[in-house]
Amino acid sequence: MRHMAYVPGVALLAALVVGCSAGADSNANGADSKAGSPTVTPAPPGKYLTLPAPCRAVPRSTLKDLLPGAAELPGDQQDKVFRGSAAVTYDTDRKVGCSWKADGPNATRSLSIDFERVVSYDPAVSDDDRADTVYAKKEKAAGLSSATPGPPDEKGEAGEKSGTAKDPADGDADATDSAGPSPSGSSGESTGGAPGSGSPEEALPSRILDNLGDAAFLKDLPKKAGSTAQHHTVSVVFRTSNVVVTVRYAEQPALVTQVPDGKELQEKAQALARKLAETLSE
Repeated sequence: MRHMAYVPGVALLAALVVGCSAGADSNANGADSKAGSPTVTPAPPGKYLTLPAPCRAVPRSTLKDLLPGAAELPGDQQDKVFRGSAAVTYDTDRKVGCSWKADGPNATRSLSIDFERVVSYDPAVSDDDRADTVYAKKEKAAGLSSATPGPPDEKGEAGEKSGTAKDPADGDADATDSAGPSPSGSSGESTGGAPGSGSPEEALPSRILDNLGDAAFLKDLPKKAGSTAQHHTVSVVFRTSNVVVTVRYAEQPALVTQVPDGKELQEKAQALARKLAETLSE
C-alpha cells in the first residue's frame, strides 16, 4: 500500500515536466512562425570579385600612343617605361593602380589608372549601390552635380576597411580635381560660355559623359591661374557595377611658351577609359 501511495505523485510530477517542455517548445515555435514576420533578403553581390592587373591593363600599342616620348628611348628604357609602376596597396582584390611617365623632347606625358572594387558591409545595401555612392562623391568633388545620391554612408569607407594604403598619385577626385569646378548643366554642356569663345575651361568643360559604364564624368584641369607652368591634366572617372575606375592623363610642355592640346588629352583619356570598360565587361 505504501508503494501505491507514491504513484499519483510521480505521475503528477511527470505530467508537469512534460507540460512545461511542450509549452516552451510551443512558444519558441510560435515566435519563429508568427504570421507576418519580415524576411530579410540579402542584397545581391557585385558583378566583380577580382580586379585586373593594372600594369597590364593598357596594351603596349596604346601606351606608345599616349607616351610618344617613350618611342625615342633605347629598347631597355622603353621596356621600363611600358612596364609602369604599380601603386602601393595591401589588398589587390579591392584596390590597384599603375602609372607611366615618359619624357619627350617637347613635353612630358604621364598616365595613371586606378581600379577600386567596392564591397558593401550592409546586407541591405548592394555592392553596386555602395559603389554608386563612392562614385557620386567623386562626381560631386569634381563640381558636377547631376549625380543621384546613393544610400547613406556606412561607418568607414571601403578603402579604409580593406586596409589599402592611399596612393600618393591617387588623391581621388577630391585632391586631383581640387581646382575650381566648371559649371555643368544636366546635359553635360558647360554653362560658362560658348565653346571656343573664351578660356580653355569654357572650350573644354568638365562634364558628365554618356555611354561609358553605368556612370561617368570628365574633369579638365588646365594650368592654374597665375602659374607659369602649362601643366594640363584630364581625369575620367567611371563606374561599372561595383568597380570605380579613374584615368588621369597629363602633359607638361618643355617650354612655358608651349600650351598643351587639351582636346587631344581629353579624347585620348576618354578612348582609354572606354577600352578599360570594355575589358572589364568581357
